Amino acid sequence: MVIAEATILQFLADFLLPFMRISGMFAAMVGLSAKSIPTPVKALYAVLFTFVIMPVVPKSPVEQIVDVGTFILMIQQLVIGIAIGFLSMMVLNTFVVAGQIVAMQTGLGFASIVDPINGINVPAVGQFYLILATLLFWTFDGHLAMIQMITMSFQAYPIGAGWWAPEQFQAIALWAGWMFTAAVTITLAPIVSLLIVNLSFGVMTKAAPQLNIFSIGFSIAQIMGLIIIWITLANFADHFQEQWERAELMMCQLLRICGV
Repeated sequence: MVIAEATILQFLADFLLPFMRISGMFAAMVGLSAKSIPTPVKALYAVLFTFVIMPVVPKSPVEQIVDVGTFILMIQQLVIGIAIGFLSMMVLNTFVVAGQIVAMQTGLGFASIVDPINGINVPAVGQFYLILATLLFWTFDGHLAMIQMITMSFQAYPIGAGWWAPEQFQAIALWAGWMFTAAVTITLAPIVSLLIVNLSFGVMTKAAPQLNIFSIGFSIAQIMGLIIIWITLANFADHFQEQWERAELMMCQLLRICGV
């Protein structure tokens, strides 16, 4: 059996271009982007998933594999995948920022551990929030939703059918502002509660000047911080769901699958 050269080139194009979009998402999305996962494992996931969805992906409009136009298309698909994974990471970083704010307000910021995803030292409270958010991401089937969206995107936003306008890149940057807005919203209750505690310390200092407030206030603030964190955990899932729904909507708008 003789296979024509054009058939081989078309097969390579139909594999490489979807692979770039998928591998970009896997390299930046929650869970798979962790440094604890070896790079060959991530690449293997992307290769297997690409082979799975190849039958439903429209043919790539490529005539020559080794071509400047094909290279530009590959870069475009990689950027699309990274942007989608970046939005999912912003959801988790919302809770990392919230944990850091709480840690600074309570004095718990002295306790720091290594973040296995980013490889840097972060406050233990921020890492605790990150673990909870990651577990909720898997619980809410966030990974399945992202895989479904990236698969549907090849039908709604085919390869070579156009490119994002500057307004869409600006929308991604502006959406990242929700990370700080949501983080402040999550920490409003702990901040207000700790403000009341600090005001109480001020009243105690006025009432009993001989009391060394700096020696006992720090430990009391830490204990109250732990109690407040425990009380406010009841609303953690609601905050995560709201932020994740915003991210899903943004992903759908970028991939043009809102009406699908």
